[in-house]
Formats: sequence, structure tokens, C-alpha cells
Amino acid sequence: MKHFPLDKKHIKEILNTFPTPFYIYDEEAVLANARSLSEVFSWNKGSKEFFAVKANPNPFILKILNKHGFGADCSSMDELILVEKCGINGEEVMFTSNNTPAEEFQKAGEMGAIINLDDITHIEFLDKCCGMPSLISFRYNPGNKRKGNFIIGNPEDSKYGLTYDQLFEAYETARQKGATRFGLHTFIASNELDPDYFIETASMLFDLAVELKKRLNMEPEFVNLGGGIGIPYKPEEKSVDLKYVGNRIKIAFEKLLVSNGLSQLKIFMEYGRVVTGPCGYLVTRVRHKKNTYKNFAGLDASMSNLMRPGMYNAYHHISVLGKENSESNVLYDVTGSLCENNDKFAIDRILPELEIGDIIISPKI
Repeated sequence: MKHFPLDKKHIKEILNTFPTPFYIYDEEAVLANARSLSEVFSWNKGSKEFFAVKANPNPFILKILNKHGFGADCSSMDELILVEKCGINGEEVMFTSNNTPAEEFQKAGEMGAIINLDDITHIEFLDKCCGMPSLISFRYNPGNKRKGNFIIGNPEDSKYGLTYDQLFEAYETARQKGATRFGLHTFIASNELDPDYFIETASMLFDLAVELKKRLNMEPEFVNLGGGIGIPYKPEEKSVDLKYVGNRIKIAFEKLLVSNGLSQLKIFMEYGRVVTGPCGYLVTRVRHKKNTYKNFAGLDASMSNLMRPGMYNAYHHISVLGKENSESNVLYDVTGSLCENNDKFAIDRILPELEIGDIIISPKI
């Protein structure tokens, strides 16, 4: 976890207006991350980041990022309505969903969003409910050709995306129905910290773009690398080196695309966690202490404020404001309102000795 940008004095001033639990974001840090991501791919004319709304559906953050040039990646009706109310429309919006109802395709079409289809059968469904748009994209699932990770699973077990063979059939069918512009997309890992994983993903999509040109005489307008760049949750973990990723993808771009006459292809992304994750914090307080067979610290926050630990044992670092330099020598289970595993924040975490009222800081995402 990065150093918390506020000290105990400032947080106590905020507490006079906003009771715990609440989230707080470092706007300067969010913008710094946004600038870094934009600079990494600035070598590609037309590169664009579509911030993953699911990572942080906060309208203020969406507006801040949109002013910086970010679009929005949406996957539901709620997200489409949210970004529309934030003034984000047209091809500033990428809509990727699965098992999609007609009204969501219709809403995306009304907004002029880029529709990214997840299923070959959705071509006919989309055409019937709102017509084939001029620009269409498809999500590729590489199956056993690539491995996923713990969070998202292996691609061949996933419900997302088209197979290799379906992909070529889908582009030809969409073209016959009137589409004239095309995109290619994938998303096969979440919270991944291996930088080479994203270079391999980009190379995979670049190869497919070349195949589309050769087999179908079709030049994709963009490839969307998806998201999935992780952030360090544990103190010993390291951030992904974005400059390394950008430079290596540039090498692959020149080798695979420029040499095949696809130098105008745009690179899109839909990163979320890496942009805002290190900049948001849950602020909560110790409400009770309980000692039975274990030491329990009960917070005034619960699983509704931070779901990841209860859902799949995700690690979230815990800092005790004002005790950063104190010795950590007491073993605690840190819980919400229910002392059950499904409402936990941390199990068997060694912390400084806690007192009722202590302010606890934990990364939000």
C-alpha cells in the first residue's frame, strides 16, 4: 500500500463533517496515474484508454478522467446511464457485455457507443433489435492457447468471447449486414502483476489483426488490449512497470503490424484498477474489541463497504493512523458487524495494539 497522503490531524478534521466509514481519493494521484498511462502509449496515433467503470463507478472520478481524455468501458445498463449523465457519449464509450438484453444494446446504439460483441449469436440478435452499426468489435477468447489467473480463471472455462474459428465467421457476417469499420478485443486476466503477460496479449491480437487482413481483406481500426493490470496489495509486491510494457508493445507493433501495412491501427485499453486502485482508501474506526479464543477488532465498516476479503480472501493492507511506527505485535481478526468469515476484513493479521476509536486505513480496491 502506498503512503497514505493525509495525517491523523487532517483525517480528524474530515471526521467532523463525514462520519466513518467513508472512502477518500487522492485526485492528484489519480491524474498522475492517468498521465502515466497516456504517455506510455503516446507513440501510437489514436491510442485511447476507456476507463473500466466497474472498477470505480464514481461520477466525479469519471468526469475527472474524461477531462483528461479517457473514455468509458461499460458492461451494463446502469453503467451506460451513469456515463451518459457524466456527459460521456458516442465513441467515447465502449460497451462490452454478455447475456445481453435487447434494451441494453438499444441504449448503447442510441448513445453511439462502440458495441463489442461477446457471442457470435449476438450478431443476429443485435441486428434485429437495433440494426447493425457501422462500427462493430468482437471479443476473442483464446481458449487453451493462453492461461488466465486465479481471479478470472482459464479462458477455455470462461463464458466470455468468441473462439478462433467463430471470430473470422463473425467479421464476415457483420460485414455482410452492413458493418464497415471493425475492432478486435480480448480480456483474459485480472489483477495480473506479470508485465510480460500484457505484451503476449498485445502480440496475440496483432497477429490476429494481420490474419484478418490476409484472410478477409479487412483492416481492423483498433485492437483493444482489455484491462487486467494489477496493483500491489501486499508490501512485498511491486507495481507493473508501465514503461516496460509500453516499450515492448511498441516493438511488437512495429514488428507485426507496421511490416504488414497496418501502421494506422489504434491501440485501445480499458484499465481501471491500475488508474484509481492505489489512490482510494477506506477509512473506518475500531468500534469494539473482543477477546475469546482469539483477539477480534470490530470495525464500523462491513462487507458492504469492502467485499473482496469476504468474497475470495483478497488481501487488503491495514494501517492504523498515528501508529505507523508502532511495533506490530498483536494477532487480530479484523471484522465487520458479524464475526463470521463472510464479513471479514483480515484474519490473523499482526498489528499494533488497537484501541477503541483507532482509525483504520485500507486500500479501497
